[in-house]
Order: sequence, then C-alpha cells, then structure tokens
Amino acid sequence: MLTSRQNPLVKQMRKLHQRKARREQQLFLLEGTHLLQEACAAAYPLDTLCYTLDWQNQHPELWQQVSQQAQRVELITPEVLQAIATTVHPDGVVATAASRAAWPQRQQPLQLGLALEAIQDPGNLGAIFRTAAAVEVDRLWIGADGVDLENPKLLRASAGQWFRLPLQPSPDLLSELQALKSSGIQLIATQPTAELTYWQVDFSRPSVILLGNEGAGLSAELTELADLAVQIPLAVGVESLNVAVAAALVLYEARRQRWATSAAASAAT
Repeated sequence: MLTSRQNPLVKQMRKLHQRKARREQQLFLLEGTHLLQEACAAAYPLDTLCYTLDWQNQHPELWQQVSQQAQRVELITPEVLQAIATTVHPDGVVATAASRAAWPQRQQPLQLGLALEAIQDPGNLGAIFRTAAAVEVDRLWIGADGVDLENPKLLRASAGQWFRLPLQPSPDLLSELQALKSSGIQLIATQPTAELTYWQVDFSRPSVILLGNEGAGLSAELTELADLAVQIPLAVGVESLNVAVAAALVLYEARRQRWATSAAASAAT
C-alpha cells in the first residue's frame, strides 16, 4: 500500500494536473468511478490504477476488470488519493491513461461534423461533447487554441462521452476545413448577424458546423471560408447564448432534418 505523498508515483501523478506535464509524459488522469467505467467500456488503455480499500470493497467487479486492464495497480490511503486527485472529494479511485494521440481513431463517412475554434471553458466543451455524442456527430475538429483535450475538468464535464467521440485535434483548423470544402463538404458558420436562421439550412448535404470562442466568436478567416452563415434568433436585449447551448440547437436541427428524411424514406418503401 502506498502511504506517503512523497512516493515517486504520487509525485508523477500530481504533475499530471498540469498541461505541460501531460504532454511530456503522454499520460493524463482519469478520476472517479464513472470515467473509469466509460474507459473500460471503450477498451481504452490504462497505465496505472490507484484505489482505496473502501473503493475496492464497493466496486469488486470493476476493480477486477480494471486491475487486469491496467499495467500497474496500487492500493493507496485516502490521504494519498487526496494528494493525487484534482477534485475536492475524490470517490476512491484515480487512474492514468495513455494520451489520446496514441489511441487509434475510428473513421466513418462524414455526414455531420463539428469544428470548434478556441473554446476556452472545459465545462462548455464537455457539454458540447455530450450533445455531439447524443446526435451521433461523425467527427469533431478541435482547434489548437482551445482547452487541452485531456484536461481533467473537461473529462468530467463530458460525462464519459470523451471516449465515444471521434475527436480530431487540429493544429491548423483553417487548412483542414479548406480541404473539406474542396471535397464538397458544406461549411456552416454560426454568426449573430447572419441573414439565415439555423433551421433554414439544408442539412441533408454532408455538413460541418463551425463554432467559435465564447467571447470573440469565429475568426474572420473561418467565417469567410464558410459556405453559409446562420444565426440563432434572440430577443431584444439578449446579446448571445452560451456556446454549448448554441451547439445543441444547431446540432439537433441537423439531426431532426436527417431523422425526418429517414422516416419519409422508410414510409415510402
């Protein structure tokens, strides 16, 4: 059992609170039972499992599964757990896992995609991930200036959907979107001054929705690149919606149109 906060493993895991250390070690933290369950369901590779005796007694089946999946397994005291975790009240387990970059991404035909430029708040990005998973987005491009994709707050805010989504970190989002446009993919920018509302767009075409930073919105370069711009109507005096709410509205409209088209085709046959 690990009892000392000065143990080298404890020090290594504490460093993973920081983005720089996560990049250097090519590891990140998974905190809590739910995230661990989601990682196991996705067969995500685990490096080290640290757990308390109380947690093991409460989750014997999950402990058995994870202890076989992780490369290293350590029983720790609640005090050591508190030192490792980023949460105030950890629920008894913390693991480390290999960077997302080392995990093979599934590829499928693109019908509905989402490109996110410089989203700064991990809570917003996690909420967007949950909606994207709910409507079965085929691919998400994440711009380089946004939240670190292995940020512990983001992982928790995604409620485990982080493991289910085809995430594509993009160091050059503009170039990738230019290539998509050249291949015939419709790019749809969200802009408060657009003439079209989001429900006036034909989402039956393969499309990628572009969403920008919480404060500044989309950059001029991405706005100009888009084929169409759409707005979400707001009452007088309301300047904007939270970016996660805006994403949910547009994504569900895209999915509604696809469901309606599919239902009509089924009825015709």
